[in-house]
Amino acid sequence: MSEWNIQLCVLASGSRGNCSVLRISHGKDTRHVLIDLGLSPRRTFEALRNLDISPESVTDVLLTHLDSDHIQSGWMKALPDHTALHLSKRHMSRAERTGLLYRKTRPFDHEIELVAGGSVRPLMMSHDEQGVAVFRFSLPNGAHMGFATDLGRVTLAMIEHFRGVDVLAIESNYCPEMQRASARPAFLKHRIMNGSGHLSNQQSFDAVQAIAPRDHVVLLHLSQECNHPNLPMELHAGSEYSLTVASQEEPTRWVAVRPGRPMTAAKPAPAMAAVVQSSLFVQNIAQH
Repeated sequence: MSEWNIQLCVLASGSRGNCSVLRISHGKDTRHVLIDLGLSPRRTFEALRNLDISPESVTDVLLTHLDSDHIQSGWMKALPDHTALHLSKRHMSRAERTGLLYRKTRPFDHEIELVAGGSVRPLMMSHDEQGVAVFRFSLPNGAHMGFATDLGRVTLAMIEHFRGVDVLAIESNYCPEMQRASARPAFLKHRIMNGSGHLSNQQSFDAVQAIAPRDHVVLLHLSQECNHPNLPMELHAGSEYSLTVASQEEPTRWVAVRPGRPMTAAKPAPAMAAVVQSSLFVQNIAQH
């Protein structure tokens, strides 16, 4: 019997565009799921071709939210006819107002089935006014993957949602010191750090420790102006999981999504509460 081969590649991640691809192979059957469409169709198709991926094999797209660095309007004409676009019901009215409703849009508020024997469970999190969807993938090879970006803050619900996944892709957006010292306007700093924008390196690391992924962590959406890959890498150094840092310019390597080895016991509830408190602490700093 053929085995499942499931892999994740982040084509690009950052304020200038976000797109990832999940490859699901079983024998001769291979399908691809895109997460966000924040790159132009031309650049995305070129990146897929470089990975030997045909657009015809893209069966589904999952959108986290509707910011322009996660969905470009050109995709409404560029998506293959057979591809389904999955979008939170919370985002449907804005999508309709802004011309982002594709003919095969599939609104979700509960579980999404992408492939037989696998499912995706969304959870809505704080980000700007309408929030952002994060996803837990339960895959037919028995592996679990979490995907979360553009988070306002860490919550106990999110930690429980992702508890013990094998692969966790999570944003690690900014260094607070670099953010405060930057030439960005005060309103932008406040938006990013006020608990409805993005996670700092420390907030992201604390969330990872509480979630306790079994095999691999992929860091997403690093700010090019207010972060540097070495900063989160230093935080994660010595961890039991492997680490990949996504880039705005180049795709990551393929990360295998497979059942990971048992790991050290996950953090108890008091530690999870401390993660949430840390998130609120950074928010309070941004307000002063």
